[in-house]
Amino acid sequence: LAVFEQYQKARTQFVQTVAELATRSQNIETLQNAVNNGCRIGVQGPVTAPIEVTGKTPIDFSGNKVEPTLQKESLPLWQADLPFADRAVITKSCGKGGVMSLLRPLLLDVVPTIQQTAALALGRLANYNDDLAEAVVKGDILPQLVYSLAEQNVRNFYFLKQFNCQVGKHSPQLAQAIVDCGALDTLVICLEDFDPGVKEAAAWALGYIARHNAELSQAVVDAGAVPLLVLCIQEPEIALKRIAASALSDISKHSPELAQTVVDAGAIAHLAQMILNPDAKLKRQVLSALSQIAKHSVDLAEMAVEAEIFPVVLTCLKDSDEYVKKNAATLIREIAKHTPELSQLIVNAGGVAAVIDCIGNCKGNVRLPGIMMLGYVAAHSENLAMAVIISKGVPQLSICLSEEREDHIKAAAAWALGQIGRHTPEHARAVAVTNVLPVLLSLYMETESSEDLQVKTKKALKNILQKCTYLPALEPLLHDAPPNILKHVVGQFSKVLPHDSKARRLFVTSGGLKKVQEIKAEPGSLLQEYINTINNCYPEEIVR
Repeated sequence: LAVFEQYQKARTQFVQTVAELATRSQNIETLQNAVNNGCRIGVQGPVTAPIEVTGKTPIDFSGNKVEPTLQKESLPLWQADLPFADRAVITKSCGKGGVMSLLRPLLLDVVPTIQQTAALALGRLANYNDDLAEAVVKGDILPQLVYSLAEQNVRNFYFLKQFNCQVGKHSPQLAQAIVDCGALDTLVICLEDFDPGVKEAAAWALGYIARHNAELSQAVVDAGAVPLLVLCIQEPEIALKRIAASALSDISKHSPELAQTVVDAGAIAHLAQMILNPDAKLKRQVLSALSQIAKHSVDLAEMAVEAEIFPVVLTCLKDSDEYVKKNAATLIREIAKHTPELSQLIVNAGGVAAVIDCIGNCKGNVRLPGIMMLGYVAAHSENLAMAVIISKGVPQLSICLSEEREDHIKAAAAWALGQIGRHTPEHARAVAVTNVLPVLLSLYMETESSEDLQVKTKKALKNILQKCTYLPALEPLLHDAPPNILKHVVGQFSKVLPHDSKARRLFVTSGGLKKVQEIKAEPGSLLQEYINTINNCYPEEIVR
């Protein structure tokens, strides 16, 4: 009997030690290589550096001697008598099999604690990188874990949270391996468990699987997860609400059909009720889920609006949590982009002014969805673009264009300004008076600007210039604009000067006419025609 007790104790100590070692990244490579053939370990109390055993005195990798609190010399890993609380460090790697080959049979151990700790250790190893996660899959460990959970009814929280999550998060291929081994049915069953921790872990694993692509998300839906996830967001535990909302977001994001499945399960009404929950992390996930649903179609966006998220969601734009602000602005953007009617509803609720205030109070990527939202609203119609202007959106977008360092944010601001200024001369003037045209031109001509930024600034300049009749804002561009932009600038002068005597006088005194004479245009080109039209506005002696 003593032999069996010693055997069980050794197995327990082994899995506990490996699970503890796997929490520290410097041990992972050694664990990956360690096998049951001559591997030695050194053990001591809490340490700040890995320990190497050299004879009787351990040293760390910096060469400093370390006095151990406990030293086991020349014992194979699975035979060492190691208290779980001790910090053990494997120091000599050898062989080819890896510690996974030693952990695998323990997944079917008769002792549940050993099963669970072995799964925990494997989960931590799989979490470290793609290669280790792939090794777990190729080692046929997943089917054993599923069998352990299903056949023996072990509510293995660590298996769910540490293993399926850590393997499934790395790539679609590894997530597909989880699906192929039949884990989805088991995970869905766990969503009905009485233990909130088990539900949370199952929802977490399902979300990691669903987030990769539409096919995996559909597999999660087909397994019957969505109605149970909707029930989970109604549970009192905040952590469970967060993870379930995140999983619903991951399912919804891929296609209108998947989002419709979530809507049909009644998710929107419950998500909308949690927008004002005091927990910031929950609000992040709720707003994200609603955004992923609303983005796909007009019908889905209208369903979100019908859940009376306005004006409640606007309060989230003032939240102290940056991610709550960003996700709230994203939700508003995804609704506004669909139709003029939805944009008008947002304007009527005070959404444009609230988004502009939010943009002014934050920096970087948090601004991005709000900037894009203003562009979408302005693109729909003259009246909606004027609503952005009246709410002082143009100066704020101009600030973003000048302040932000990231090209993709500048590109979004340039695009939004172009959408505002493209409608009428009045709209174009509202943009031009902020002195944003030289900034757009500078970004377009800057060689270090990204291709997307150059495309967006060029398009914005063209949109604004073709409508702009405010000549004081156009004149500085005569000196710096390249030919492809210059033709639009000169073209606007050729439209205004023949009908405005005051503008003609100012154009001469400011030196604008002289600058036009210095432009070298190809005979017969559109630019030359514009120059001729301007010259015809003046007596020949002035032109000379």
